[in-house]
Amino acid sequence: MNLIFRLLAVLAAAVLAALRGRRAGLLEPSALRFRVWPTDLDINLHMTNARYFSVMDLGRTDLMIRVGLGPAILRNRWQPVLGGATIRYRRSLRPFQRFTLVSRVLCWDDKYIFIEHRMETRSGLAALAVVQGAFVGAGTAVPPVDVLAALGSTAESPPIPDAVAALRGQTLSALA
Repeated sequence: MNLIFRLLAVLAAAVLAALRGRRAGLLEPSALRFRVWPTDLDINLHMTNARYFSVMDLGRTDLMIRVGLGPAILRNRWQPVLGGATIRYRRSLRPFQRFTLVSRVLCWDDKYIFIEHRMETRSGLAALAVVQGAFVGAGTAVPPVDVLAALGSTAESPPIPDAVAALRGQTLSALA
């Protein structure tokens, strides 16, 4: 619940940008600026690990709207879901510290779209995550080619980076 105001702010900014014709390209990064609030903290007085993922949800929401997927998501009743994530924490985010979340599509395969999230501060990289996301509609995963078609694109995926190849190769037994 405590992210509701951030969500509303992200939605308002993304929708306004889209209405003003400032739509982003599929592979262009989206940048959002945040501050660490007391409700983001854990017992060590830095941003709790779970909050990183919650803020990244906001980054993906912004990215989906800015590239123009909002109408297709609503029309087709697609639900964005994650199939996996890997994160590397580099620096703590302290109370009231400002940071920027940079989100961008890295590539896609026949089932997933892979997105990179970077949390950056003046001091440098605080966290780096790669997530594999999909859209679910009518109980099944929507192939990325159909998502691209909703954008009017037939683009080929960029080459799959090593971080994505490692994420794709993980199995439940490898994670146990």
